[in-house]
Amino acid sequence: MQSKKVLNSQWSADYEIVEKAIKYLEANHGAQPSLASIASHVNLSEFHFQRLFSRWVGISPKRFLQFLTKEYAKKLLDESKNILDVAYDAGLSSPGRLHDLFIHCEAVTPGEYKSKGMGIKIIYGFSFSPFGTCMIANTKRGICALKFVRDKRREELVTWLQKQWPRATLKMDNKAVQTLSQSIFRFENQQTKALLHLYVKGTNFQIKVWEALIKIPFGKTVTYQDIARYIGVPGGNRAVGTAIGKNPVPFLIPCHRVIRKMGDFGNYGEGRARKKALIGWEAAKRKNLRIISE
Repeated sequence: MQSKKVLNSQWSADYEIVEKAIKYLEANHGAQPSLASIASHVNLSEFHFQRLFSRWVGISPKRFLQFLTKEYAKKLLDESKNILDVAYDAGLSSPGRLHDLFIHCEAVTPGEYKSKGMGIKIIYGFSFSPFGTCMIANTKRGICALKFVRDKRREELVTWLQKQWPRATLKMDNKAVQTLSQSIFRFENQQTKALLHLYVKGTNFQIKVWEALIKIPFGKTVTYQDIARYIGVPGGNRAVGTAIGKNPVPFLIPCHRVIRKMGDFGNYGEGRARKKALIGWEAAKRKNLRIISE
C-alpha cells in the first residue's frame, strides 16, 4: 500500500500538469483545442493524460473542462441564489458531505494585533497537496497562514509570513506541517471530518467577510455582491474584493468560491488557473457524491 506521503506527492505532481493544461486552455480557448493538443502541450499521450485526470479528479478531461466555462459558472450562481441567507452550521451544506471541514475561526484581539505577534510561536513549513505545494503556518491557537507556492518561490512566502507576524518567533518544521496538511486535505474518508482552528488577524470588516466565506458550501459559488449584501454593505463589492484578497488562509477560508456576477471566474491571489482547478475539482467531487447518494 502506498504511503500517505507518496500519495500526497503524486497528487501534487498531478496538479502541476492539470494547472499547465488549464493555462493552455485559457490562452487558446477560442481555438477549442482537442484532447490530443492539450495532451501534447503537457508532454503526455492522450491515454496518459486521460488517466492522470481520472486519478486526480475522477472524471474525464472533457467533462472537467466543462466545469471551467462561463456557462457552468452562471449555472452555479443560479443554483446558489440566497445561499448565504440559510443558516449553515459551521459552514456545512449537509451533515456527512465529503470534504466539508469544521472550521472555527478566531480573530486576534486588538491588543494582539498591535503587538504584531510578540510572544507567539509559529511553526511553518511546506507540504504537498492536491493543488500543488503549499506553505502552512500554525500556532497553539490555530492555523494562521496557508499559501500555495507559485513559480517555485518559497522564499517569497516566508518573507510574507514574517511581514504578517514581525515580532513572532518562527520555526520551520516540515514534518509537523505535513501531518497538519493531512488533516486539511483529507478526502479519502467520507466519515472523517477535521476540526480545524484558524487564528487570523484583520480588520473587523475583513473578519466579517472571511466569516461569510466559510459559510459557502462545498461545490457552490456566490458573487462579490452576495457577500456585500450578506454582511450588510450592499454596494461594497470593491471593498469585499479587497478583503478577500487579504485572506491569509485560502482553501480553508474558501475565497475561490466567489466569482463575478456574469460568470467570470475573476482573479485569485493563488493564481487564476488554481482557482479554476479548485472550482472544477469541487464540481466533479460534488457530482460524483450526488451519483453515489442516489
